[in-house]
Amino acid sequence: MGHLTAIDDQLVAEVTEWRRHLHANPETAFDEKATSDFVAAKLEEFGIEVHRGLGETGVVGTLKRGTRPIAVGLRADMDALFIHEETNLEYRSKVDGKMHACGHDGHTAMLLGAASYLSRHGNFDGIVRFIFQPAEETGDERCGGNLMVRDGLFDKFPVSAIFGMHNMPYFPAGTFRMRTGPMLASIDTFEFHVLSRLSHPATQFNVPDPLLIAARIVQEMHAFKARYVNPAEPVVLSITQFQSGNPSDRQSVHVTPEKAVVRGTIYTLNDSVRDDFEAGLEKIVRHAAEAADAGHEFIFERGYPVLRNTENETQFAAAVAREVAGGDAVETGMQPIMGAEDFAFMLGSVPGCYVLLGAAREGEATPRQLHNPGYDFNDEIIPTGVRYWATLAERYLEQAGSRP
Repeated sequence: MGHLTAIDDQLVAEVTEWRRHLHANPETAFDEKATSDFVAAKLEEFGIEVHRGLGETGVVGTLKRGTRPIAVGLRADMDALFIHEETNLEYRSKVDGKMHACGHDGHTAMLLGAASYLSRHGNFDGIVRFIFQPAEETGDERCGGNLMVRDGLFDKFPVSAIFGMHNMPYFPAGTFRMRTGPMLASIDTFEFHVLSRLSHPATQFNVPDPLLIAARIVQEMHAFKARYVNPAEPVVLSITQFQSGNPSDRQSVHVTPEKAVVRGTIYTLNDSVRDDFEAGLEKIVRHAAEAADAGHEFIFERGYPVLRNTENETQFAAAVAREVAGGDAVETGMQPIMGAEDFAFMLGSVPGCYVLLGAAREGEATPRQLHNPGYDFNDEIIPTGVRYWATLAERYLEQAGSRP
């Protein structure tokens, strides 16, 4: 039975119900216990072998047909965000301060839909691994993708290639975008402290002013990006937090604070640029503090690496997307996006491809932004997502069998 008929209204309705259940019951990084229970129960219901515990709350389902040992991996992320939902949906989050504001509820549900289809109608000789990953949103090396790999994901469940997908409300619904090579940026965070002593403004000349020094450092950091990094290199440097003094204590306005704390992020597509920024920003902080006779601390934490799609797997994913959505709906030369994704850790271990599935709602002038209190996954793309996963698994194993 072909995908366009076997993935029918009944399956789409079930996937939609699962998605909305997950949306109403969000769980954040490494706390996806009920979510993992739900995923594991569905996989077992489909007759799929289930393994739990990789990356703490990760779930891996294995579906075998025939005798060939060739395997393909399909990955979805499960975690929600620390955002308070501001919608009036019937299935809005039941947990104050947490919501699925990035569509991971939809990603999980669509992969479950593909698992349901393939368990009943799958026509292949080989192995499909359904990888449900926790904690994609942490932004640092202690994320679900990295922990699953470190826990032996590809040793215990070997695959020839791994594929991932993310909804994108800024592109037309049902369209696909991807590229070979760097597609998403690395992310690193930094923090610096300027240390001094409390002082009355009238005697400020006796001690270093941490606010003034920190402000100067921020300016120097942006100057470093503008004048000491090749402008052809994509880099996003953001100062996201600047804290000093106690704004809740009005009387403290009469005291110059003893410390200033500044935090920020760096996104880039070049590993050597990451190294340059780590060394360059530390030098700026150190020199500025020493010149003013102030103390200082500098912390640089590596996050996700650059997400790089491999050529053969990207060409294959594009062919599957064209089969599912039509040639005009697939773009294979998209510009890289300066956001980050921990699927990069999996792509650092095995070949694969990450694609974006358009999810813009027809008639909406302004897209529902990701990581926004008013966001909701567009259920209209569920049939396309399920078809893509099911078709990809069958075509990959089919073509693997024809290779010499």
